[in-house]
Amino acid sequence: MKNQPIIVLVAFLFINLFCLDSFAQQSYDLIVVGGGASGTSAGISAGRLGTKTLILEESTWLGGMLTAAGVSAIDGNDKISGGFYGEFKRGLEEYYGGPKNMATGWVSNTLFEPKVANELLQKLASQTPNLEISFESIWKTAIYEEGTWTVTFMKDGKEVAVTSTLLIDATELGDVAAAQGLKYRLGMDARDVIGEVYAPEEANNIIQDLTFVATLQDYGVGADKTIPKPANYDPTEFACACAHADPTTDDAPTLDCGKMLDYGKLPNGKYMINWPNCGNDYYLNIVEMDREERKEALKAAKAATLRFVYYIQHELGFKNLGLAEEEYPTADDLPMIPYHRESRRYYGLVDFTLPYVLNPYTAPNPFYRTGAIVGDYTIDHHHKKNPEAPAIDFIKIRVPSYNVPLGALVPKDHKGLILAEKSISVSNIVNGASRLQPVVLGIGQAAGTLASVSLMTNKTPAEVSIRSVQQALLNQGAFLMPFIDVDPSNPHFQAVQKIGVSGILKGEGVPYLWANQTWFYPERLVSEYELVDGLRPIYSELKDFWGSSGAYLTGERFLMILEKVKPNTPLLEIAQAYSRAGLSGQFTTDKKLNRLEVAVLVDELLDPFKVEVNWEGEFK
Repeated sequence: MKNQPIIVLVAFLFINLFCLDSFAQQSYDLIVVGGGASGTSAGISAGRLGTKTLILEESTWLGGMLTAAGVSAIDGNDKISGGFYGEFKRGLEEYYGGPKNMATGWVSNTLFEPKVANELLQKLASQTPNLEISFESIWKTAIYEEGTWTVTFMKDGKEVAVTSTLLIDATELGDVAAAQGLKYRLGMDARDVIGEVYAPEEANNIIQDLTFVATLQDYGVGADKTIPKPANYDPTEFACACAHADPTTDDAPTLDCGKMLDYGKLPNGKYMINWPNCGNDYYLNIVEMDREERKEALKAAKAATLRFVYYIQHELGFKNLGLAEEEYPTADDLPMIPYHRESRRYYGLVDFTLPYVLNPYTAPNPFYRTGAIVGDYTIDHHHKKNPEAPAIDFIKIRVPSYNVPLGALVPKDHKGLILAEKSISVSNIVNGASRLQPVVLGIGQAAGTLASVSLMTNKTPAEVSIRSVQQALLNQGAFLMPFIDVDPSNPHFQAVQKIGVSGILKGEGVPYLWANQTWFYPERLVSEYELVDGLRPIYSELKDFWGSSGAYLTGERFLMILEKVKPNTPLLEIAQAYSRAGLSGQFTTDKKLNRLEVAVLVDELLDPFKVEVNWEGEFK
């Protein structure tokens, strides 16, 4: 990929995919408003599933916060990189010659140049059947009548109208859903209302700080790329920028300014400037402003970033670091959009809140059974630039890795709309984890898959089979459960995922630094009781069965338990299933079975995915 003539490729895409005339008066199955992280993955996923899809994107790039906002260091999911995110990550690794060449800064193991990620996403989009993209297209109206969307947008000074059956709101701030009059939350939730002990007593409209990222280039020893002194520059604004300690360790704070810059060091001598500590985070709530008001308000955030760049160059002495002049197609060499950490949050069929992250197995409802997206990054909020924000020590909210229930993407009050990006039904606190790039890419993939299954089955998103959507995601290599020790390259990945998301064999969650974990432990032996207890909620035949002990499960006892659900199962059938799966050794009556073997056999012989679940995760 690295040696391809990228400019020619992009020009080809514009000529062949993005001509205005190709959209006029056209009808689509699905319209995705917003070509950001979730919109891109939604459009590509839906197109691959045969759904005629149109993405409307305001800029000339795909990827949103990953690219057009310059947040080119991946937070989380390093060990659970499945689905579209895994494909995106592998594409970057191929370009840079392996993952080690992307571990250039200490904030992440995966850092990259924004323009490279945009080019990769555009390449993937160009190879996707059934997908069209209209760049430089500003949506104006979205009207839903009699089961059909009519969306108008401005392109090349002309208004264009298109129609579709379903629509995904993948805008950065949830603008399309707001235009439908859907109720939403904005800011921090009240403790008693949301049911989170860490939330403030009273709700407020305070959102996370946003950042206008800058990408700097090292122009070499002796170069002086210092920008003109910005208006209102005061070096004391950034006086503590170099003071930093990892809050998850006991390390003493450092005053190493080079380490501060190396936080976001990118390949090819570039630096992502996205620094929260006396840096370029900026408190600004523009969510409910109109387009022109937002544009005017964002000038202050952009000015703050330029002041920080000048501070790095003038006060810290890094004159050789200048704004990367060929990174973005902008006149000021800054990204096209800011990094929004928070959006409107709508009310879905389920509300994904902290109890479901802390312990999914003992939460009020088993939402984990409806999981469609996984994440492992800790709950991370940026509020340092707003002194009025309630003091919450988010580092103390220690959680394992988690999965996001599919119902959080389906609004309560609209049958033709699917939520994406950061506008899903999630609490303010949990948004501090679900806002990260791999999760948002997963949200997009789940949204596009949900739309496709809905259209294929002629059902609304709220009526679809959750298991059908989950199976379609598994077929794309996506995780449903965040099991760190069985990845998509394992031939038994799907079986483990299905048994895990059914709750038959549960994972073990571990809060761990900045990369939380959930382990399946495939080699661990299974007890009789563990298996029966996991099967009991699905199969009524085991409801009153109490003939299972804590002894390790043998082949003989597995047959006995299986026959309670599937009578007259011959031992030979189990042995043949064991052999077909390529499991180690041979199945015998005295063999002690491990979790991987049980997962594969139960999936093969009982197929528990045939048993549907509702949006609350209860078996039907």
